Amino acid sequence: MSANLDDDIDYTDIEEKYEVQFDDSLDNTVVVDGIPVIDKAKLDKLLTKVCKEFSKKGVSIKSDDIFMPWDDSTGKSKGFMFVDLKNVEDANLTIANLHNHPFDAKHTFKVNRFTDIERFADLDETYVEPEVEEYTAREHLRAWLADPYGRDQYVTYRGDEVLINWHGKPSQCEVAYKPEWRDFLYVAWSPWGTYIATLHRQGVRLWGGSSWKPQQRFAHPLVKLIDFSPCENYMVTWSNEPIAVPEGAIQGPQYFSPADEGNTIAVWDIKSGDLLRTFSTQQEADSGGVKKQMQWPALKWSPDDKFVGRITPGQMISVHEVPSMYLHGKKSLKIEGVVDFEWCPLGDKDREDATSAPGKPAKKARENMLVYWTPEVSNQPARVTLLGFPSREVIRQKNLFNVSECKIFWQNQGDFLCVKVDRHTKTKKSVFCNLEIFRMREKDCPVEVVELKDSVLDFSWEPKGERFAIVSSSDPNLGNPGPGITIKTDISFYQLDRAKNDFRLLKTLPGRTSNAIRWSPRGRHVVLATVGSSTKSELEFWDLDFSVEERKEGQTDWGTNIQLLGTADHYGVTDLEWDPSGRYLATSASAWTHTLENGYAIWDFRGQELEKHIQDRFKQFTWRSRPPTLLAKEKQKQIRKNLKEYSRVFDEEDAAEESNVSAELIALRKRLVDEWNAWRSLRKKEIGEDKHEETQQVENKEEIEVWVEDVIEQTEEIIE
Repeated sequence: MSANLDDDIDYTDIEEKYEVQFDDSLDNTVVVDGIPVIDKAKLDKLLTKVCKEFSKKGVSIKSDDIFMPWDDSTGKSKGFMFVDLKNVEDANLTIANLHNHPFDAKHTFKVNRFTDIERFADLDETYVEPEVEEYTAREHLRAWLADPYGRDQYVTYRGDEVLINWHGKPSQCEVAYKPEWRDFLYVAWSPWGTYIATLHRQGVRLWGGSSWKPQQRFAHPLVKLIDFSPCENYMVTWSNEPIAVPEGAIQGPQYFSPADEGNTIAVWDIKSGDLLRTFSTQQEADSGGVKKQMQWPALKWSPDDKFVGRITPGQMISVHEVPSMYLHGKKSLKIEGVVDFEWCPLGDKDREDATSAPGKPAKKARENMLVYWTPEVSNQPARVTLLGFPSREVIRQKNLFNVSECKIFWQNQGDFLCVKVDRHTKTKKSVFCNLEIFRMREKDCPVEVVELKDSVLDFSWEPKGERFAIVSSSDPNLGNPGPGITIKTDISFYQLDRAKNDFRLLKTLPGRTSNAIRWSPRGRHVVLATVGSSTKSELEFWDLDFSVEERKEGQTDWGTNIQLLGTADHYGVTDLEWDPSGRYLATSASAWTHTLENGYAIWDFRGQELEKHIQDRFKQFTWRSRPPTLLAKEKQKQIRKNLKEYSRVFDEEDAAEESNVSAELIALRKRLVDEWNAWRSLRKKEIGEDKHEETQQVENKEEIEVWVEDVIEQTEEIIE
């Protein structure tokens, strides 16, 4: 009876609901070309590495999902494979993330859909002329350099308002752009001024062009710090919050993948916006169990953007090739105890060698160099090492003894290297300082030693020069200044004496409170400032070549060429920055440091105040950088030679501006003078008519003369 009841029940609706759908379209199958050709002994190792590369880009596969064709005649693979993904979405993600992905130094993935290969196998070869798209000119990202007045730009950040301003003569200063940027941390210019970056909660935005449109975006949530590569090709971002990729987050070359979770540093390609790699900043705790403060920038770029290095304190320096981010030579520089390193800057001479003039034999460009130092360990002395890269050849080493700390200072052209060495006595009760100066352009890089008795607080090379300045102090309050106490300092200038091949003291300025040195980008002029003090805020403007003619005539005492041009004061100054031309200095008092008289001021190189703005909630002032000049060295020499002819044109413009001020003001003055003359003519006419009437009245009157005798005094005299 029950069997008959089951036969009468219709199960078609349930069968349709739970029917398994088989996908036989092959849309979830991709073909991956660019696979290394191997034999079967290396198959398992290759499949494991391929699965790992897929997982880094957010696609999960197993070895069973891969089919690799073999060449029976040679017993080796054919250099491509078929991969079955779970669904069409994973196939799309694979194509987006892994197409043109570098697998290793010699192989790059080329990913295509299997159905596309079938579809394009039989193509109609009939030529069809393509439609010509209308040309749309793109904005030039360096359009500001074509300003007819040759003005520089600067950005100010106050409250929630950002202003980008032109700076020039008083009549040429104006607002260039007032953006509507909101909810950002701070702004920063790229090294050559092409972009301006804003840091938001979601990541970083780059802006540029004459219309200041967004140029690129980088999704790094809660980003706090950024750093550009020297040639503006790449950018590094850092957040104190480790990277977390939520389930269902967008995947792609411009976004983080699950393999990036837990890291805090990201490296990006600026032009494409692609994420190149992420790193962790977790530092090992020292013997005291306290983590050291993170050094920024955490990644250091070679001056040509070809390499980026990262230090693991006490262990090694890892140098990665860019943009592949592969470890150079597949191994790091194992250096026991390494503390710090720096790349040698690229000078003008190196750029000329790299781009020689047509028709001339190309000169071999100087190899990249880096310098690192290691402390004393057991019986081993401290050591400073110059290393060529990528050859990894040691160029120069210098052993140092009784070392407490070292600081590395490169001259901006790479001509000199100064290692400031803080030394201690054998009893370790007192500390003194030495300056170990390497002359990089000479054979075997000779080293000059400048011995100092006091502690050096600041060191600064003259840009494109052979001089440096130091701030030193022997103040007993040094190291533990109380509130309201200002450290007394001495400022000393040194210069290379070519005749004796050593650095000679030019001049010492004793009894100062200055703790910061700022050279003009063109050299020669320098500003000494007291920064971060609640009681002193002095600025001193110095010229180190004030009497050049005397020195040319054989003046032996070079210190006489140093001249004080002017002094100034900016209360609460926190930041100083020269403009790219070296003619103007900007000082600012930021609300990020204190809230007293915030604002900024602009001075000329002689210390004369040009403008000053006291603004509450003022945060930031930054000049827009300029890229290296495109003029050849011969053209620059020609301009310097004929500088008087060029300056005559500018002198005439200045004179015309002073006399003629502006057309509108002249027209206003002329109108006022005409009104005054008309009013005077009218008044004169009225006065003339009044005088004529008075004259007529006088002529019509009858004149009557009356004689009146008055006795003033009467006396009597008796005559005998």
